[in-house]
Amino acid sequence: MSQTTSSTSEPGGVLIVGSITADLTTFSQRLPAGGETILGDDFTLVLGGKGANQAVSAALAGASAHIVGCVGTDLFSGMVTDGLLRAGVNIDHVRRVEGPTGIAHIRVDESGENDIVMVPLANGSLNEEQIDEAFADRAASSRVLLTQLEIPWALTQYAIRKAHQNGLTVVLDPAPAAVLDDEIWPLVDIVTPNETEARILTGIPVTDVESAVSAGRWFINRGARHALVTMAAAGAVLVSGDEVTRFDAIPVTAVDTTAAGDAFAGYLGAALALGNELPDAIRHAIAAGALAVTRRGASPSLPQRADVDALLEAQRAPAPR
Repeated sequence: MSQTTSSTSEPGGVLIVGSITADLTTFSQRLPAGGETILGDDFTLVLGGKGANQAVSAALAGASAHIVGCVGTDLFSGMVTDGLLRAGVNIDHVRRVEGPTGIAHIRVDESGENDIVMVPLANGSLNEEQIDEAFADRAASSRVLLTQLEIPWALTQYAIRKAHQNGLTVVLDPAPAAVLDDEIWPLVDIVTPNETEARILTGIPVTDVESAVSAGRWFINRGARHALVTMAAAGAVLVSGDEVTRFDAIPVTAVDTTAAGDAFAGYLGAALALGNELPDAIRHAIAAGALAVTRRGASPSLPQRADVDALLEAQRAPAPR
C-alpha cells in the first residue's frame, strides 16, 4: 500500500509491527451489568489498534514512524489508512487483505475506565514475508521496534528476532497480556507491562512499588535488559539489572484511559529513536500518557509533541508562592 515515500537518512526511525483496527466506542455513566441494556451518552468511530495508536503517537512525537500491518477490504479500511496518513505514519507496509478490518468495541464509563473487546480479523493475516519486506526496506533507517500482542504471537516473536538481528532497540508492550515463551526475553530491550499485565506474566500481584520491583526483576532474571512496570497514578518503576528507578506520575483528571498505554509506548519509542537517554524518554512517555487520559477516544486522544513538552516544562517549573 505504497502511498508515501521516505529517505533512508530520516532521523528517529521507529518500526511498528502491530494491529490496526476501527474503534467503536460508547460512553455512558456506568457500564451495564450482565444482560442489562442502558442508555449511553455518546459514540465515536475512529482509527485504533495498539499498533496504529503507537505509530500515530511516535509520529506525533517527531519520529519517522513506519507501520507493518493489515487492513481489510470493507468500509473501515479507508478510514483507518487515511487516519494513519493524516498523522504522518508511513503505510508502505500495510497490506489490504480480503475481508473485514479489525474491530475494537470499547465501553467507557464516567470515571474514564474502560473495557475492550478486540476482534483481530484482518490483523490475523499478517505474515513473515510481509515482516521480512518491511525489515529489508526499513531496518537500516530505524533505531527502535515497537510491538505488542494484538497480532499472532508467533509473528510478534518473529519481528522481535528480526529487530534483534538488525540491531534495533526492541520495546515490547505485552498487551493484551498472555503467558509468553521464556526464550524471547533475552531479545527484548525494554518490556513495559502495567500492573495487570505484570501479574499475568509473572504471577506476582503488583499492588505497590515493592511488588512492581519484584515483577520487574522477574523479567530481568529471564534476560530482558530493562523492565518498566507502569502503575497509572502511582507512576512507573524501571528495573535495570540491580538498579531500580522510580518515576512519579503527573496528576491529571481522567476522562478516558483508552490508548494511554499506546501514547506512553509511542513517545517512549520515539524519544529513544531520536537519541534521548532512557530516563528522559520515560518522562516524555509519562507526560504523553497523562495527556491521553484527559481526552476521549483512542487515536484522537494521542497528544502533540508541543503539548507534551509544555506539560514537562510545567512540571519542572517551581510552584508559585
